Amino acid sequence: MSGLIIRAAVLVAIFGSVFALSQLVLSMTWDRRRERDAVNKRLRMMRAGVDRETVALTLLKNVPRAVGPDAGMLERQYARFMRMVMMSAVPIEARSLVLFSLLGFAATTVLFAALAWLAKFSFDMGVLLLILTAAAAFALGIPIIVVSRLAERRRARMEQQFPVALGVFTRSLRAGHPVASAIHLVTEEMSDPIGSEFGLVSDEVAYGANLPDALSAMAERWDLEDMRMFVVSISVQNETGGNLAEILENLARVIRDRASMFMMVRALSSEGRMTGWMLTALPVLTFCGLLMLNPAFYFDVAHDPIFLIGFPALLVMYMIGFIWIRRLVDIKV
Repeated sequence: MSGLIIRAAVLVAIFGSVFALSQLVLSMTWDRRRERDAVNKRLRMMRAGVDRETVALTLLKNVPRAVGPDAGMLERQYARFMRMVMMSAVPIEARSLVLFSLLGFAATTVLFAALAWLAKFSFDMGVLLLILTAAAAFALGIPIIVVSRLAERRRARMEQQFPVALGVFTRSLRAGHPVASAIHLVTEEMSDPIGSEFGLVSDEVAYGANLPDALSAMAERWDLEDMRMFVVSISVQNETGGNLAEILENLARVIRDRASMFMMVRALSSEGRMTGWMLTALPVLTFCGLLMLNPAFYFDVAHDPIFLIGFPALLVMYMIGFIWIRRLVDIKV
């Protein structure tokens, strides 16, 4: 009986030690993460000794160029892609991402062709079409889905932070600080992404740029109507005068009411948005997973003549459904 008690005590002591150690590690990790999130990327780079010009080039490396009204469809789509990469904050340029994706597509095509040859599948147009589609899904589809999701999350984070930044801006103005000091305060107090964005505005103004122009460039980078209203307020106040703190306080109230309505609309449309995500990602992931687990499921029917008609038609219907659902759930508030 005493041996059983000693064994139970040892087990309890081991459990308690492991639990305490895990809690200590998790607490240190969470504290370090909170400290990292409290400081935006721009300030971290500047504290590391990076000069302001290099910081600006790093943060603005994926900013899309202004697209004119006579720009072609390909140019507009590439500008949208660059904006998506910029908002996702992935540590790679948009051109490099396109290049790596194309190289991955070529390498994946060669790999799948080699595996099909080793598996002794006969090659014809159906098998080639299947290999090209699988390579595109792996090398192009999955990275685009991941980057798009990261971009949407950071854009939503920016929309949530902007009213808070306006509050900090307004309180700084009421305390008697000039506009430049208020922007600098937002830069130091706010985390990413808005902290780094206002830091870029502060650097541009310090280098001689006009404040409304710098704020307008930030609004164009993120394509947010709230920022555009903020820029209009600053521009009107510079030209006509008035109490800027009161103007921005009213603007922050309008933005919060608009955000509340937007969240209500998102809640009402959550089923449609989730359906859109499922119908967008699930076919690609299912196709890739099933091709890896049981490639004969596709290659056995790729020789059928109807496959050359049915498979491209399926891809076209997938794209039509994707575009249709995105337009249905893209509700403007």
